[in-house]
Amino acid sequence: MGLLLTDDEKMLQESAEGFFADKAPVSQLRALRDAKDSTGYSAELWAEMTEMGFAGVLVPEDQGGVDMGFMAAGLIAEQMGRNLSASPFLSTSVLAVTALKHAGAEQAAKLLPEIVSGKILIALAVDEGGKHNPQDIQLTATPSGNGFKLNGKKSVVVDGHVADQIIVAARTEDGLTLFIVPADVSGLATERTIMVDSRNAARMVFDDVEVTGAQVLGEVDKGADILNTVLNAGRAVLAAEMLGASSQVFELTNEYLKERKQFGRIIGEFQALQHRMAHLYCEIELARTSVLAALSALDNNPKSAGPFVSMAKAKLGSVAKLAALESVQLHGGMGMTDELDIGLYLKRIRVAQELFGDSDFHITQINK
Repeated sequence: MGLLLTDDEKMLQESAEGFFADKAPVSQLRALRDAKDSTGYSAELWAEMTEMGFAGVLVPEDQGGVDMGFMAAGLIAEQMGRNLSASPFLSTSVLAVTALKHAGAEQAAKLLPEIVSGKILIALAVDEGGKHNPQDIQLTATPSGNGFKLNGKKSVVVDGHVADQIIVAARTEDGLTLFIVPADVSGLATERTIMVDSRNAARMVFDDVEVTGAQVLGEVDKGADILNTVLNAGRAVLAAEMLGASSQVFELTNEYLKERKQFGRIIGEFQALQHRMAHLYCEIELARTSVLAALSALDNNPKSAGPFVSMAKAKLGSVAKLAALESVQLHGGMGMTDELDIGLYLKRIRVAQELFGDSDFHITQINK
């Protein structure tokens, strides 16, 4: 499994690095937070991302995308993590696109070009409790006429409050089935929830929501494999985002240690602090390898990518947390204030840790 970037991927990485540093720095997240923005992201930024082709990075070329694969999606997410750039990229361009590529040709042909152009946003509704547990989906889809009725609840639906369509995982008679449901359908109640990282998610209650057979993604009772592929895509891209956040936190801390003086000396000269930074650097580089391996596995053999993805999500869950906590501590009392960006990185990392399975969840998956 090759872990080196191609020339095209290097160009994309450089393009994304400059784009997010210029168009979506941490100051933009602060502005959205302070303005109590109800969407949680900049619509202008998302429009520019679609113009750059980022929204269609996983979409086939014949449907308007650039089809560069999960490695490319991860490179974009890494730069978003470096800048805490908020957008519907994960929910729409990764999760929804991956799901729709497994849908029927008619659904894909209709919705994928609209994602590429930025006309629609789509959210994935899976979890129902406080912890990620896709094996315990209780929302039901019961036969009704020529279709089904959905009943149950969903929680932590990323971007669910602004989505035009919702991909819903439901329990059917002999398995799981995925449905795509308009956000304004009768019987669906959506409540926006503000997460600690200033992003938004949603709680949803489905009360006799009617769907037709045409709204099924894939086949009835056979949605588990599709859902697993979709979740693996999200987990790997989230790991890449956490890698970017961890790398940026490390660099900010390293620069601080070179400038801050105590007892007449630059604190970066203290050997104990050098040891801690050296350890953190090695952990981040090991984590980088795990992310590249997961993204490469998704591109080359998605059916066997699960262990690589779980390895990456588990590793980044622990390493990103370590990076953020070390950074807060090494910045001293200032690290706990809102004046510095470090606390914002810590909050985003803690949310990303939990989304689609924390370290304990994925270590369990590896050991099965």
